[in-house]
Amino acid sequence: MENHDTRRSRLDFGMWFGVMVLFIFCAADMAVAQDTSLLSGESSTIFRTMQSTNNDTLAPAYEYLHFSAPNLDRNGRFSLDVGGWGRTDLGYRSTKDYHDGDLQYGYVSYRGPSNNLAADLGRQFVTEGVASEKLDGLYLRSDFKAGFGAAAFVGAPVVTEPNSGGGSLIYGGRLTNSMSKYYTIGISALKVNCDGVNSREEEGVDIWFHPLTQIDIVGRSSYNSITGGWMEHDYQLTYSPRNNLSINANTSDIKYRAYFFNMTTDVFSLYSATNRTGLLDPNERAQATGASVVYSPKKKLVLTADYKNHHHAIAGDANYFGGKATVLLPEGFMTGLSIHRMDGSTDKLRYSEYRVFTSKKIKRFDFTGDYIETSYDNQINGVNNSHTLVGAVSYQIKSGLKFSADIDYYRNPYYDNNVAGLFKITYAFDARRGTEGSAK
Repeated sequence: MENHDTRRSRLDFGMWFGVMVLFIFCAADMAVAQDTSLLSGESSTIFRTMQSTNNDTLAPAYEYLHFSAPNLDRNGRFSLDVGGWGRTDLGYRSTKDYHDGDLQYGYVSYRGPSNNLAADLGRQFVTEGVASEKLDGLYLRSDFKAGFGAAAFVGAPVVTEPNSGGGSLIYGGRLTNSMSKYYTIGISALKVNCDGVNSREEEGVDIWFHPLTQIDIVGRSSYNSITGGWMEHDYQLTYSPRNNLSINANTSDIKYRAYFFNMTTDVFSLYSATNRTGLLDPNERAQATGASVVYSPKKKLVLTADYKNHHHAIAGDANYFGGKATVLLPEGFMTGLSIHRMDGSTDKLRYSEYRVFTSKKIKRFDFTGDYIETSYDNQINGVNNSHTLVGAVSYQIKSGLKFSADIDYYRNPYYDNNVAGLFKITYAFDARRGTEGSAK
């Protein structure tokens, strides 16, 4: 028996798809009359092959379609963007269904003549302060006097798992004050309502400071009003005393109980007495503090040294540190290597990591290669070393048409001599008045 949420998601997909197709035809009619670009887009066809944990061969095929109609009116104020995907399995099922698909986004936009006025209506992804959400609804923003600006959104949450309760209403906004050369400060809030009860209630503050030419400070803090605790603190300082030298410091703190509370995907659900299938312990707290230095002593050479301390209340502590060297050679050739050490409190977090990478451009071809070896201090599932080898090639067949292929080989404590492949054909086009279609 098909559950109600699954039927609803398919109905939503059909409704939005029909509405967007109608808008595309309207856009074509108006753009032709104005002698402007009427429709541009991109098609990506992807074939993958891999092995499951049961050693079954999986071969899913994907199609991603993206369309844009940038001129729905004479002044170019209105535009349309639509994107969706579909999947079918050519071998064993890669998920619980042989076929799947979704409308990723589909919205009409209006851009005002002043004050950065913007309005988007439809399925969209909104990022404003604490909000990083996919919704079916309305988004508005504008600038005001004295450096103030505001944004607001309202709609229905789009959940990523049909059996997850994403809620029936989502709304929120962000208020900012800024001086373009020196700072931006924002405060934001988000609420999700499910059956008349707030299932999520979050507030946050975000900052960007640029007090001197050489210094940038960015960060954010978010708070969960339902659990009564801070969800996250994340801040970074960048100091660039010279063009060839950059010094970075960062710190972050995530409390799982507040951060993952009522997530709309089962993948990140918390483990509890009533949810034995959860993957994350709500009592966990992840803190990280680190720094890095990027220095280019010569034009074609970039050296990086980095360090990060990880502290977990339950999983344990670890220090990750090392360095990387990248060389840029003539004729589109790049190569480099890195060496890092993970020194942690468990066997899985005690290893040395070595990496060699390279890329080369030859006319219409692009070649890349990447090899990573991890050497464990103590065996993990009877394995001393893990290996990952990635090779990729792309070929620009003609303007707007590109073929690429990736082959991955990996052997680690959880997979033994596995090979995965990805093949992709991308076609970009731009249709104009008087032409049936011309590739970009």
